[in-house]
Amino acid sequence: MLTIDRSDKRKQSLYFPKEMLEEVAMEARRLDRSLSWIVQRAWKLAKPEFAKYQSVNEPDDDVS
Repeated sequence: MLTIDRSDKRKQSLYFPKEMLEEVAMEARRLDRSLSWIVQRAWKLAKPEFAKYQSVNEPDDDVS
């Protein structure tokens, strides 16, 4: 399991499709926030939804 110290401020590169990045940048300007803040907030809001997805490493119950 990956553990990251909350105070760890290392730079990371994330790649987004151009249109998505433009939308995120527009929201950042609208809210007067950084791109980083927008992405971090989006993750916090989406995290419970992602938890509902089955891992690719979990056995598939439908396979006989």
